[in-house]
Formats: sequence, C-alpha cells, structure tokens
Amino acid sequence: MLNALEKNAKFTKRRGPVVLAILDGVGFGKYEDGDAVKMARTPVLDGLMQNNPSTSLKAHGTAVGMPTDADMGNSEVGHNAIGCGRVFSQGAKLVDEAVTSGKLFEGETWKKLVANAIDNNSALHFIGLFSDGNVHSHINHLKSMVDRAAAAGVKVIRIHALLDGRDVPETSALDYVVPFEAFLADINAKYSCDARIASGGGRMVITMDRYGANWDMVRKGWETHVLGKGRLFKSAQEAVETLRAETGAIDQDLDAFVISADGSTPVGAINDKDSVIFFNFRGDRSLEITAAFEADDSFDKFDRVRVPQVMYAGMMEYDGDLHAPALYLVNPPEIDRTMDEYLCASKVRQFAVSETQKYGHVTYFFNGNRSGKFDEELDTYMEIRSDVVPFEQRPWMKCAEITDAVVEAIESGKYDMIRLNYPNGDMVGHTGSMDAVLVSMEALDLCLGRIKAAIEAAGGVLVISADHGNADDMYEHKKDGSLKKDAEGNIARKTSHSLNPVPCIVYDPEFKGEYESTLREGLGISSLGATCIELLGFKAPEEYDPSVLVMK
Repeated sequence: MLNALEKNAKFTKRRGPVVLAILDGVGFGKYEDGDAVKMARTPVLDGLMQNNPSTSLKAHGTAVGMPTDADMGNSEVGHNAIGCGRVFSQGAKLVDEAVTSGKLFEGETWKKLVANAIDNNSALHFIGLFSDGNVHSHINHLKSMVDRAAAAGVKVIRIHALLDGRDVPETSALDYVVPFEAFLADINAKYSCDARIASGGGRMVITMDRYGANWDMVRKGWETHVLGKGRLFKSAQEAVETLRAETGAIDQDLDAFVISADGSTPVGAINDKDSVIFFNFRGDRSLEITAAFEADDSFDKFDRVRVPQVMYAGMMEYDGDLHAPALYLVNPPEIDRTMDEYLCASKVRQFAVSETQKYGHVTYFFNGNRSGKFDEELDTYMEIRSDVVPFEQRPWMKCAEITDAVVEAIESGKYDMIRLNYPNGDMVGHTGSMDAVLVSMEALDLCLGRIKAAIEAAGGVLVISADHGNADDMYEHKKDGSLKKDAEGNIARKTSHSLNPVPCIVYDPEFKGEYESTLREGLGISSLGATCIELLGFKAPEEYDPSVLVMK
C-alpha cells in the first residue's frame, strides 16, 4: 500500500468534489472542414472554454507512450496516462521493440507455440486486427511472426483477418489484403510451406467485442475462425469485394467470411493440437475471445459447439489480475502508483462511471490495467449498460444516464473525487457519420450543463479534458489541407482518431486565488493526474508529470 499523499497547506480544498469529465474523442481540430466539435452547437462547452482557465494537452504519440509522434493516441493509452499521472511505454512500442530486436522470438512462449505446431504437424493460426493502425495491432508484427514461423519449419500457417476501417481509412481493407497475399506467396515459395488467409470479417461484427457489451460478436468470430462455419469465398479479396458490393458497408461492418479452395471445405478451421496466437496487443477487445479459448466447461456466454485442445497465446497479458491469457509473447507495461491507488491511501472517496463501451477505461485502464478496486470501501464503480445498436442510430448513447449518476453522486456529498467518460465523440466518431456526431456533441453539451450546475451548487471543481481526438477530424485531408474525394466526388470520411490536442478546462466557481488564471502550456494528458490531486488539496507525487496549475 502506498503512503498517504501530503496535504498542501497553501490550497483550500473546496466544499464539493473534484469531477474529472473525460470527453472521449473530443479534440481541437486542425481543419475547419470536418471538425464536428467546432461545427456542433455547444454553448456550455464553449462558455466553459472562454470564461475559465483552459489550455490544450497532447494526447498522441510519445506523449502517451506510443512509438512515434506519427502514432494516434487511443482510449487505452490515454486513460493509462491520465490515471497514472505519467507516461509509460505502451503495448505498441513494447511489441515493436520486441519484434525488431528479436526478443519476442527468443522467448519461451514463442518457442513453445512453434514447437507444438512442428512436433504435431499441425497449424499455427494468427487471429487479430489486420491493419497498421497501431492501436490494437500492427500488420508488420504479423508479417514478422509469419516469416519467423515459416523459417523455423512450421508448414501450415493460417491468418484470420479482422478488417479494420476504424483506426485506418474506412474502405482500405484491400490495401492490406492484396499486398499480404503477395507476401504469403513469397513465404510459401521461400520456405515450401502453406500459409494462407483462412477467415475474416469486420471488427465491429465479429470477435472484437469488449466489456461484455455484445458476446454475440464473439460467437460469430468463434464460428468463423474456429469452426470454419460461414459464407465461403475463394479468397479474402473476393470476400471483401463481394460483401462491399452487396451491402455498401465499410470495412469494420463487413460480414464474416470463410475461405475455401474447393467451395465446401474451410482451409483454416482450428483443430486439436494447433497453436493459436491472438496478435492484438491491446487488452480490452482481446479478453472475450481469450476467455472462449481458455475457459473450461463452465463457459456459458455462447455454445462453442466444439472446443479444440490448442496451445493459445496472446500478444500480451491482457489482464494482470486475471492473468489472462495464460501464455503471452510480450510482457505488458508495469504501471504502478496510479491516482486511484494514491487517493485510496489518502482515504479519498471516489466514484467512477461510464457506460459499457468505456466503463473499463475509467476503471481497468485508468487503474493501470488492473481490473479490481484498490479499496472496496473507498472506491465505487458504476457501469451503465450500453445499447446494442449502431452508434449512428443512437448518437446520444447513454450520456443522459451517465449524467444522472454523476449529478446524484455530486449531490450526495459522499465522494471527494468523481471521474466519468462520455463515449459519444469517439464511438459515434468512428462511424464516419457527420450528422450523427453533431447530434452526439450537442447531447453531450446538454449533459455538461447539468454537471456544471451541480458543481456550482455543491461548490466543487470540474476538470474537463479528453483521452484523444476523433470527432474533431471527420474528413480525410491531403497534405496541403484540401479534402480528399472519391471517384464520384464525395468527401472521404475519416473514422479513425486524430492527432490533434485535446482541451483542458478548470471550472472552479469558488476559486480562492491559489493558482494563476493561465494554465501551463505544452503538457500532455498525463498532467491531469497531478492536476486533480492538487485540486483535492494534496501535493502531487514527485514522480508525476506536472500539473497544469501554476500555484502562487
């Protein structure tokens, strides 16, 4: 247990709680065109920004532990940075270093997986997000592993490709499939092996559910990858082209497909004695399919029909408390001394809330990839179940219900620190629907107005920020800033996160003059940890990144 935080005698703790509102996916847009945050009618957010101390914070690249500043931030690394108050090398960077250095291939888990396939003359399967988005996975990691496995003597390699269109352009699947098929052809010729794409489908349709929001996605993925059950195609390219032509769906929403050379037999069903690697490094969308592979007969989320006895491993350990999966290729970041843990040690009562889609972000990721509470008496967590509908059809999501819970928590007087996540800007932003995002932002703004009023009445402090941008960048732009358009002249929609900074606003209605009205510039979202701790009347830990507050 950590030592209690030192109190700051120069700061007067306010009557009410400190509320940290994380507006997921809401940043400062670089371009006028496509900035739904700026385009939406948001008088509350605009007023808070204009009339209170505010600044911008970095929320991508090295500021959140990603390999380079060309890398987008994401909700996982963003909440890690906010919750632990400093920057750790994240999964993308750790895996890239392990692959590039060869350390991954020297590890016992990799050697076991390869030996299992060679000794049993069985297949090595790779399942994961098939792009270079570097949020959940990177196709270059997959290519390196395929090459190393074939070079080591594995004769049958199968890839189960989850199409992206969310962290990369929305209809870019063939930009990955076509060159990868050529790569596999070279591998097969070079090593006299049989490496093929075996199945696939959109990431929002199969396999990659999170937080138990929709286990039916995992069921569909199991049937597709493991059982080889589904609509058959001769190649992944044919599948993508056909499904896209029939439905008009973008990549993340394409139906599942199974590859069959003869039109009846799947080329890559998963069988006893096979090795399986789930090559996503991010945990939230990896845990459910991991459970399907590793759970015993007590598993009750769906009928697995057939459970092959395989050697299964994840790219990383996805949950350090559950130790899931049992085998993994790269050690995860060791995140400690989080804000929640420090506050529990200091007897600060905390409340965390979001809807299912982001509940794990204000708990698991915020707490340094830790699924439990630090103190059962001091920590209260609330999950509001998300609706299982396309986000563009209900763009307000559960922001009203989240707000109900926050306002009640403020008025109760039970809590000193409250944190919440509004998913609207991110989850609706990923749909690419400008109209829906405008609705989502305006619904969010109404909710901020209610929290602002509750803060005023209670005499608390409201800190508003975000984990990364998304809704601020809804259109694809060329390097010169002009809009990208398709062959028909339509503006190319953007469904991925942005590289833009995010807001940081401090609304302190009972301000007593302890800090400057101008906030520090040039910081990252990791500074929110120290900021909240200082507003609670404590001195921030020495190892934390500096607060945005400039104390007098």
